[in-house]
Amino acid sequence: MLTAVVAIFLLAALAPSLHRLLPNGSHWVLALGPAAITVWFASQIPAVSGGAVLTQAMHWVPALGVELAFRLDGLSLLFALLVTGIGSLIVVYSGSYLHGHEHQGRFYLFILAFMGSMLGLVLADDMIGLFVFWELTSVTSFLLIGFNHEDARSRRSAVQALLVTATGGLALLAGLVLLGLEGGSFRLSAVQASEVDLRGSALYLPILGLLLLGAFTKSAQVPFHFWLPNAMDAPTPVSAYLHSATMVKAGVYLVARLQPTLGGTEVWIWTLAGFGAVTAVWGGLMALRSTDLKKVLAYTTLMALGVLTLLAGLGSEDAIRAYCVFLLGHSLYKGALFMGAGGVDHGTGTRDVRDLGGLWPKMRLTGLVILLAALSMAGLPPFFGFVGKELIYEGVLEADPAGLWILAGVVLANATMLGAAGLVFVKPFLGRPTPATAHAHENGPALLLGPAVLALLGLGFGLMGSWPAGLLQATAAAVAGRPLALELHLWHGLTPALGLSALTIALGALLYVGLGPVTAALAGLARLSRVDFDAGWDRLLAGLDALARAITRRQQTGALTWYMLATIAVLTLLPGVTLLARGGLQWPDQPVGDDYVGWALCGLMLLGTAGALWARTRLGAITALSIVGMSIALFFLAFSAPDVGITQLMVETLTVIIIVLVLARLPKFGPLERTGAGLRLLKAGLALLAGAVTTAILLSVHAQPLSPHLSEFYAAASYVEAFGHNVVNVIIVDFRGFDTLGEIAVVAMAGLGVLALLKARGAPAAEDQKRETAP
Repeated sequence: MLTAVVAIFLLAALAPSLHRLLPNGSHWVLALGPAAITVWFASQIPAVSGGAVLTQAMHWVPALGVELAFRLDGLSLLFALLVTGIGSLIVVYSGSYLHGHEHQGRFYLFILAFMGSMLGLVLADDMIGLFVFWELTSVTSFLLIGFNHEDARSRRSAVQALLVTATGGLALLAGLVLLGLEGGSFRLSAVQASEVDLRGSALYLPILGLLLLGAFTKSAQVPFHFWLPNAMDAPTPVSAYLHSATMVKAGVYLVARLQPTLGGTEVWIWTLAGFGAVTAVWGGLMALRSTDLKKVLAYTTLMALGVLTLLAGLGSEDAIRAYCVFLLGHSLYKGALFMGAGGVDHGTGTRDVRDLGGLWPKMRLTGLVILLAALSMAGLPPFFGFVGKELIYEGVLEADPAGLWILAGVVLANATMLGAAGLVFVKPFLGRPTPATAHAHENGPALLLGPAVLALLGLGFGLMGSWPAGLLQATAAAVAGRPLALELHLWHGLTPALGLSALTIALGALLYVGLGPVTAALAGLARLSRVDFDAGWDRLLAGLDALARAITRRQQTGALTWYMLATIAVLTLLPGVTLLARGGLQWPDQPVGDDYVGWALCGLMLLGTAGALWARTRLGAITALSIVGMSIALFFLAFSAPDVGITQLMVETLTVIIIVLVLARLPKFGPLERTGAGLRLLKAGLALLAGAVTTAILLSVHAQPLSPHLSEFYAAASYVEAFGHNVVNVIIVDFRGFDTLGEIAVVAMAGLGVLALLKARGAPAAEDQKRETAP
């Protein structure tokens, strides 16, 4: 598994170079990698269907206990097959769709990097690894959505998708950390197998809320759905891959993965069922009023994501079976439809349904592929979409808490899929010919291969349900957390689900026939969408920008005085409050010594401080402050620390010289700026507070008993380990060699700074002299 993920990332790194070498055939070569990985994953179906779980782990950040752990069970295997299988077809499709594009090699890099990120996400068993791959999908999808970076709409859509999904990713990280701490492990499988009752934990609601926020933003649940239709500004291969079969399903994958651990509670059921139902209905209705083929398919993707979220929330056995079947069926027909829509755009130059018509005689193969996929999306027999729709109704009917309103929402959402299928096929191919389609032409093999394979699989799986049954049964078992039987049949007998299917078909036909009035009726919803979501996003960003500017104007005033006051206040209040809150303030037994030299030096420092306060020029204040620094150096010398004293003397001397040289470059010395009484009191109070806090910290440290451990270690180890008799020299050169090196570097840099200032000071005079002597 690790080899598969790494191989795809390596292939992505090599893709631009390979495309330069083979500009006309690189897509076929690049597709071989994910195709081979698909074959390997397919070879694991018998073992996984039999109950086997493959694991692989290696240390990643051992100090933090983070592993690069992978787990292949039914759920991750199904997603891995979708990621690599559809991905290989997308790479082939891209070679023809983007043929001649100046950045085609870059596109291969982005799409393969996304493929590796998504594959790592669905295989990851370690929570931190899952989050890393989760964010990688956000970054790579940002690059893919904004691939046409010269287009302002593409850039806006890319930024919007990144900010929404990355914000959810931060919530996901917090939820995963809480889940790992509460569950006792950062391995998802270990948390699931543990006996910790997370549903009864006090942190259950925060964990659930954070994790669902991450899942909802990724899988575009209302009210975070608006970024998905806008992402259709990306090239069609991106829409067909990211926004139908892979990335947008990351959220519903996470929900399914967490079902055995967090599912089953009332909060879980109603939250997921509620958001899922609203998203499904909203997406279906918006699809009917759209005229761009990709927008129609984007909104039907919202419908599918809502249904998958709803089913994962219900969590009954039939709902879980429906989740697995519908997940596969949707990926097949939606990938085929997106690629088919791209083929229509490629063959006619437009995706607007209003400008399309009469394409069947000119694009029969493309039309046949779209027809097969559209019939599966409509949920008509004998396609796999019909099997999935039947199971959806059985799952909703079985779940008692669902209620009639959720059932009605699912029926309406499925009915809109039939109406959308009519928009995708009937109008463009069987409608009246239009001038835009007069020069339409059939697409080549590379554009037809991918959608044809997916559409035929949708038909084949419907007719031969035993083909995917074993894999889907293992998937259902992984979602349920226990063995779960699954059988696929086209005919289930005269059941309530069949009656609901008939009702869905009739309602869908009515929606398509009455599309004009339906579209007019949906205009109010469209306005609501613009007000509350997409346009609201622009207002949100504008508000954040205005807030940032206001804060910047308040904080970045340009006045050094306020910067210094803020810095000193923070450095004073934080340790001071901590010292008081933690009870760390202590008074030493003998804080006052009887050394007269020390008292004399203290008096000298007080005089220097008073001189700095009373000085009327900057130079006078600096000179007075230098007395304080020199007194500190004398302190070190008086108390047997000559090395530290000399260092302090050098630093103080260089500091004074540098400040004086800087002041020499400023305007003429004058009186210190006069400030108001209030500001002077503020400065004085802050200075006294800083001094008091520093004094309290030093006294509290002095009150602690001095541990001889370090001194004894240096004394014992200096000769044995460093072969030196002078303990001080050994400490400086050997034990604290890097510290000493840093001090030398600081002194050297200060010296270079002084030299530069001296040279800079003489430059203007030389220039003036040159100008005076010039003729």
